Order: sequence, then C-alpha cells, then structure tokens
Amino acid sequence: MPGIALISLGCAKNQVDSELMLGLIANNKDLKLVKEPAEADIAIVNTCGFIQDAKEESIETILELALLKKQGQLKGIIVTGCLTQRYKDIILEEIPEVDVILGTGTFGNINEAINAVLAKKRFNGVGEPAYKYRANEPRIISDSHFAYVKIAEGCSNHCSYCIIPKIRGPFYSRNIEDIKKEIDFLTTKGIKEIILIAQDLTRYGEDIYGRRVLPELIKEILKNKEFQWLRLLYSYPETLPLELLDLMNEDDRICHYLDLPIQHSSNKIRKLMNRRGSREELLELIQKIRDIIPDIVLRTSLIVGFPGEEEEDFADLLDFVKEVRFDRLGVFKYSREEGTAAAKLEPQVPEEIKEERFHRLMEIQQEIAYNNNQKYVGKVLEVMIDELNDEYAIGRTRYDAPEVDNMVYIPEYGKLKKGDIVSCRITEAFEYDLIGETVNEKTEVKPGK
Repeated sequence: MPGIALISLGCAKNQVDSELMLGLIANNKDLKLVKEPAEADIAIVNTCGFIQDAKEESIETILELALLKKQGQLKGIIVTGCLTQRYKDIILEEIPEVDVILGTGTFGNINEAINAVLAKKRFNGVGEPAYKYRANEPRIISDSHFAYVKIAEGCSNHCSYCIIPKIRGPFYSRNIEDIKKEIDFLTTKGIKEIILIAQDLTRYGEDIYGRRVLPELIKEILKNKEFQWLRLLYSYPETLPLELLDLMNEDDRICHYLDLPIQHSSNKIRKLMNRRGSREELLELIQKIRDIIPDIVLRTSLIVGFPGEEEEDFADLLDFVKEVRFDRLGVFKYSREEGTAAAKLEPQVPEEIKEERFHRLMEIQQEIAYNNNQKYVGKVLEVMIDELNDEYAIGRTRYDAPEVDNMVYIPEYGKLKKGDIVSCRITEAFEYDLIGETVNEKTEVKPGK
C-alpha cells in the first residue's frame, strides 16, 4: 500500500487546505498516510508563495524532496498551493523531479494526482484559484484541541504590495449555515478553541448577503455551547464593526484579542499601499477599542522599507508604535513581488536600509512587549496546554494565538494533558514568554454566557 506524506508550509489558511487533503487521502483505502517523506512513496508539499522568504522555503523543501527521489527513497512528488498557482508554467519545467502540480483551487483532486504519479504520469493540474470547501468534506485536524475555520477565501482589497488576490482570487464567503455545521462537527470531536480565519474577516458576507455580517455569524456560532474559546483572525481596522466589541463583552468565550493588520502609519505610505484610513483614524479606533474592552490584546503586522519610505516616514512609524504600544507585533521587510503595483514604484529602498529599520523597530517593540507582559506577573490566567515535554507544559493564554504569540511555560505540571485549560499564576514575564504555576491541577471551564 503506497505511503503518502504531506508537508504543509505557510499560513493557517494553507493549513486548512492541507487538512482537507489529508482527509481525502485518508478516505482512500488504497493509500496510507505516513509522517516522514523518507518513509513515503509519494510526498506532497503544500507551498506558500506570498513573499520572497516564503517562496525560498517552498523551493528548498521541493529540492530536498527531489534529492530523496534521486536517491530512490521517493517514487513521486506532488506540489500544490500558492507557489504553484502563481508559477504554474515554471515549476514542472524547472524542477524535473516534480511529477504533478495542483493549485489553490484544485488541491481537492489530490487522490487523482496520486494515482497519476503511481501510473508514472506527469501533468499540470493547476486551474482556477477558488476552492469552495463545505463542512461535510473529510478533514484531519492537525491539533486535538483547537481548529481553524476558514469563513472566507480570496481577497478584493488590492493592497499594492500584495499578490494574494492574484493567487487566491477575489473575496468570497462561505454561508453561515455551512460554517455552523462545521463548528458543530468540530466540537463533537472535542475541539475547545475555534479560530475563525480569512484574509479579511471584517468583509465577511458582503458578497453573498449584500452586506457585512460578521457579528451575525458570530451570534450564530455562539449558540453552540460546547467550545470554550473563539478567536478571530484577521480584522482589517478600516472595516471593523464596533458591534463586534459589544459581543466580546457579552460572551467571555470570545477572546479579547484582535489582529489588526495595519502595515504602516504614515499617511503617505498608506496611500501608496492602497490602504484606506489615515493615521489619525487608526489612533481613534484603537483608543475606542481599548475604552470598550480595557483588557484587549492588540496584534498588528507592519512593513518596513516600502518603496518611497523616507526616514521621516519611518520615524512616523516608530512614534506610532511607541504611542500605541501594541501587545503583539510582527515586522516584515518589504518584499518586491512581481505582478504587484508596488513592484513598479520608485525609489525602491535598499536592502541594508530595510534591515537596519527592521532591527530598530524590533528593539523598540521588544522593550514594549517586556513592559506590557509585566502586568501579568502575580495574576491568575487561563492557559490552554498545547504541548508537553520532559521539562514543561507549554500553553497559551486566551490573549495569544497559536504559533505566533506568547507562550506560557509551566515547570511542574503534574497530570496535565494536551488541550487542558488550567488556572495558572504567572511568576515571571519576558518579552515573548511567561513562566507560571498551576493554581489547581485542572479547571473545568464553564460555557460562555
């Protein structure tokens, strides 16, 4: 029986696609899933092609598999995801070891692709970018206690630096009934944290209902009382509905956490980025959010070295970060991506200046993050356990998303299991990590109001 291994790269949205592929493969009784490519007959790579670093990681992974194939450890390689959707006419030509490529809209044909490889066929299976999955499709969740639910796909914002609309297509929403059905199924499997994801959550529904209905969707989701945390990724500040903040206050299962992709504060740079909303409007919104939800944790992502960013624009960004004091912050050096409007802008910022600005901004944010985290010392927080090793139980508070935010290390964790939610007193705090001790070994968390 052929063994199939899958490597998933990139974002959480890609992870959902990988889980759907795993579900389809697992439903094929003639195939078996294995963990390591070296143990497999066929290896699948679900790639990311968003920025240069992601493309390089994807290509390096493909080349590592190509070496295994040359050594006779693999019979075939299938590549899918954003990289193939973006470069569908190049990959098969440039990397002869790759047998089949699928795209962001055709990965559902994974079993047909596997059969083709086993029959020693080679073809390009990339098609339209949209894959509209439904709740009744088989899916193997990567984690036993939290799951991502993709409520929309694609993007219609057309930020000048971003290739996503060309890779994933225009924004489209799943309907409320289907999303609810998926969440109901996930909670029967013991999922405790539901993470809603989309390129832009706040536009949810505008294409199928004629208006944005994210709050209505969340109200329907909250009728399910079987999960403990509901997290939202990602909410564009320009279209954030204030009704959402009221919902956060009404039901404590909605994590007091918002990821607001801002990218820059300079009005000049924001205009060049084709982002709506001014610096002043952003500050006003952030203050309003914090007034309504005092314990809210705000994450954002920023870009340094965008074309035309002068020292005064970067100084504006530094001042903005110092004033807002984001709890979580990711910084990217601008990546010049062919096919985007920003790739044609001049002047492009030299790489050494991007690097220097990146480090200056991160130094400031490290100090802010350290000081922000000190407020947790001595407090008791709910912590969801994600991992156990010989030294620590490692978890997250409801203020932290998986893989990107703070982790809580618990040295003496008794009989805790992955997925447990515990009351934990924070004893030490650093820039990105907390140290804690359990107040009692395990707590039963009550459903939301």
